[in-house]
Amino acid sequence: MSTQILTHHEAIQLECGITLPKVDIAYSTFGEMNADKTNVVWICHAFSANSNPEEWWPGMVGEGLFLDPKKYFIVCANMLGSCYGTTGPLSENPATGKKYYKDFPTVTVRDMVQTLTILRKHLGIEKIFFACGFSMGGQQLLEFVIQEPDIFENILLGATNIQHSPWGIAFNESQRMAIEADTTFGDDSDDAGLNGMKAARSIGLISYRNYKAYNITQAEPDNNKLENYKACSYQRYQGEKLAKRFNAYSYHILSKAMDNHNITRNRGNAKDVLSAVKCNVLVLGITSDYLYPLEEQQLLARLIPHSMFVEIDSDYGHDGFLIENEQMSKILSAFLKV
Repeated sequence: MSTQILTHHEAIQLECGITLPKVDIAYSTFGEMNADKTNVVWICHAFSANSNPEEWWPGMVGEGLFLDPKKYFIVCANMLGSCYGTTGPLSENPATGKKYYKDFPTVTVRDMVQTLTILRKHLGIEKIFFACGFSMGGQQLLEFVIQEPDIFENILLGATNIQHSPWGIAFNESQRMAIEADTTFGDDSDDAGLNGMKAARSIGLISYRNYKAYNITQAEPDNNKLENYKACSYQRYQGEKLAKRFNAYSYHILSKAMDNHNITRNRGNAKDVLSAVKCNVLVLGITSDYLYPLEEQQLLARLIPHSMFVEIDSDYGHDGFLIENEQMSKILSAFLKV
């Protein structure tokens, strides 16, 4: 793996009207591009992940796995607004010489795709054999394909949607309320809002899983307990775990970007917008996903030309795409005929 920072010294205009005078784009590559540039795989990561899918998708990316760097040239870029190297709230604001923190502007999924296109051109990629994205990664990939329909040959849109739902927005707003309730949120500090973000992660985790998943993993063996249940310690552990690697300002910014995902904004109806998609498309849903329910993927498949819909049967809700690697490998093998 090679993780690098591409500094783009030209300004980019955000949808909100604000201009970023320059942007850093953190990205990772795995393997090598072949001579005819036909082995490119592009992965768009989800909400709080980074540009290294070997870390957060270890059952699918790596030597001997389905997405093998000995076979493919794999690219993954950290999304705009995150805290893993791409320009975000912890970056220096050239206008002040200080970090942006709370002053970082509102970004959208379309803004993120601007940086993906910059990186694609920098790497000299003219065709992408296969691209995949799940959840917010799927939102990015959908925008990427709409903006650059001639680049892609095959894509997987997993557990994602045309427009973020009121249900999903309500979960995100609840998480932002938790962050905002932390009195340190708003301070010019990398650690601002971390306790609030721990609570936000606990809320988010409930939306990523479901009733059955918690019964499987957090059932209490001691029927005589009055407090300190496994589910309680699990929620706190997950909050603490995220606080060690993420930032509350980025969490706040990225959740808003998820909310404003809407491919029809200033474009027209979804059918017309999606008619521009030229590549082969596999739309994947997870049977127990309550955050991005199957109906959202089924709608995508109905409206996208050259598309097919498949389900993964999982008890683990939205997070099933990170867990059901055997099912995923079989589905992708049939789709890509490899």
